[in-house]
This record gives sequence, C-alpha cells and structure tokens, in this order.
Amino acid sequence: MNFKTVNIITLGCSKNLVDSEHLLKQFEANGFIVTHDSPEPADVVIVNTCGFIFDAKEESVGMIMDCVASKNAGHINKLFVMGCLSARYNSDLTAEIPEVDRFFGKFDFDAIITELGIQKRKDLLFDRVLTTPSHFAYLKIAEGCDRTCAFCAIPQFTGKHKSVPIADLVAEATRLAQKGVKELLLISQELTYYGIDLYKERKLPELIEELSKIDGIEWIRLHYAYPANFPFDLLNVIKNNPKVCKYLDLPLQHVATPVLSAMRRNITEAQTRELVARIRTEVPGMALRTTMLVGHPGETEADFELLLDFVRQARFDRLGVFPYSHEEDTKGYEALADDIPQEVKEERAARLMEVQQAISEEIAAQKVGQTLKVIIDREEGEYFIGRTQFDSPEVDGEVLIDAENLEIGEFYSVKITSSDMFDLYGVVV
Repeated sequence: MNFKTVNIITLGCSKNLVDSEHLLKQFEANGFIVTHDSPEPADVVIVNTCGFIFDAKEESVGMIMDCVASKNAGHINKLFVMGCLSARYNSDLTAEIPEVDRFFGKFDFDAIITELGIQKRKDLLFDRVLTTPSHFAYLKIAEGCDRTCAFCAIPQFTGKHKSVPIADLVAEATRLAQKGVKELLLISQELTYYGIDLYKERKLPELIEELSKIDGIEWIRLHYAYPANFPFDLLNVIKNNPKVCKYLDLPLQHVATPVLSAMRRNITEAQTRELVARIRTEVPGMALRTTMLVGHPGETEADFELLLDFVRQARFDRLGVFPYSHEEDTKGYEALADDIPQEVKEERAARLMEVQQAISEEIAAQKVGQTLKVIIDREEGEYFIGRTQFDSPEVDGEVLIDAENLEIGEFYSVKITSSDMFDLYGVVV
C-alpha cells in the first residue's frame, strides 16, 4: 500500500484519546504523516468512536457518515472505524455502512497496523504522539470495569478491569516528562480498583508515589474514583504529597438510596453523605467534581428533590449531569422500565444544573483576592488562559490572565481579581 497520510478522529472520552495517541506513534514511526482531528484530506482516516449513551452513539454515527461522504468525494482512500461503538455494534455497522473498509474492536490495535501492512514497533509501546498541549497528558492506568451498574454497558465491550503494571506506567510517564509534560491526569473506568488484578490489593497510592518521583512532573490529577468502598488511604496521598492536586473526580450519580439501589451502585444515601464529609474533613480545600444521572427508572419527584437538597448542601466545586439513556446490553435494560418521559429527564437535568451553577459561581467568587498557582494552557484573544490545581482541562473552569509574554506550559502565581459563573480573572504577581 502506498498510503502516506493518516488522520485519526477521536470521539468520546480521554481513554479513547490515549489509544489514538499510541496508534499515531506507531504510524509516525513507520513513515506516515500523522494528524489528529484534521479537516484536511488523508489517505487513511480512522474514526475512534464512543458507544456509551445515545447522544454519543449518534455523534459517532454522524462522524462516520461525514467521512463516508468525504471518501465518496475522493478525499479519503481508506476509512476504518474502531473504538467502543465499533466493538458494541460491529456486525450491524458492517451491514449498514458498507462504505467503511473495515470495522475494528476497541482493542484491535495490532489488527489495524497489520491491515496497513506495517510492523508494530514494540520499542515504542510506552511512547505517544501527544494531541493535548505538550505540558499535560492523560495517563490510562487501567482498562475495563468489574462493576455492574444498571445503566452502563461499558463492561460489555471493555471486559474486566485490567491494570497496567506500575513499571510500565512509570516508563510511559517518564517519556511524557521528557517531552515536556508537567501534569499527569490519571484515568481509567475506575481508579480505585487499580492493582487489584495484578497485585491482589489496591495499589493506587503506591502508583502515585512512584509517578511523583519523576523529574519534571509537577501535578498529578485523579479522575473517576468509584464511591463504594472508597479506599481512604488515598486521601493521605492527596493531602501530603505536594505533587498531587487537591482535586478528585468522584462520580456519585445520585444520593437517594432507592435510586442508588436500582442503579446497582452498592452504596446508600448515608454512606454517600459520610464519604463526602470525610473527604472534606481529611483534605481541607479539596475540590470535588462529580456527575449525576437523573431520570433513572424509578426516580420519583421526592428522590429528585432529595438530590437537589444534597447538591445544595454538599456544594461540589464542579458537577456534570446526564439524563438517563435506556441502553441495550445493560443490567437495567431488561429489568427496569424506562418509565420517566424524556421531557421530565431533561427538565430535571436543567433544574439541577441551575442549582449547581449558582454554587459554582459562589465558590469562584470566594477565590477573589487569593493568589493561586496557575499553569498556562494557551493564549486566546487578549488573555492567556490557565488553570489552578482545582480545575481539569476541558471540563472545568479556567483563569483568564491579562498579561504579556507569558509562556505556555509554565506556572505562575496569579492574584484573582474577579470571577463569573465559570471562570476566574487575574493578574500575575
């Protein structure tokens, strides 16, 4: 094959992004010109899809069809599809979209490489083409999930929880640091289970300690910690290791015990409240991000009002909300009736976000007058845009700095001068 250019289009979560980055490195090492999410024509386009909920599936199918149109117009020679949607609906997609040259599963990286007639470079297994700004990178510490949440189909196509060995993660993180990465964002379906399959016990605190020893790494951020049976020894690491951001992404999904039970979350209202209180007590100043799922089968108006009250009391720094999507291949699809109208789901989501936006605005206003450590992500218009340790890229708020000649990827002390619902404004001191 005489193909010279490869473009990977990544949809969905940051775990997909890491997969794309590893694939891009293999193509680059084999002489391809590689791009990511590029609108320009390419010999080979690979769409890395998401198949989690309806909206994500719809976006993935829409992108595939856009690429089919580009292929029919002669802008693409080979069109491949990989990722969660492809793994979940491979036979259906193959029959319905024959213009795609081949559909691959979520982890068929070797098959994609072989399909293009190139050799896998095993010496580059810990190397990637970074698609994020060069000063931060996602580090996927595990894949798959052992949980059985009623609303989630992910374990059906990712398999059981599988940790990456500590030595391999240290090797990958060291390569990233050598490229200039200063912030590691640890991701997996479930961070707190890390190591249980390899070492027969949870090893996330030990992994973090090893990563923090790497020269050049200044921030380590934790995403997606499951609340049930939370490992409280992790809080000691967050509190005492200066490289670990006082930030935790803790997807709670709900607080009402009947809803949590129907969701198969293995936690109660009382345990949820105790967990949040203990985290706040043991790590003062911790920024908590969470997600909530509204409109789950059986959620009553009283359950939802309880959730609203809980959010008002807990005062999460950041909160995302999703209306329930009745997904085939989930534990709840057959067992539970999708008994809440879509307009009610969306109305509840809007009400919850209205409450959270007021809280986020109040929390931001409390930072006015403080001087915070900020990493600069980019320059945009008249501002340099950065983040504090309390904010993750793309999903949280930012700090807009009116300054000249700041360096992207560097840390600065910034005095916060004002705020709005989402962002802070400041000056370098």
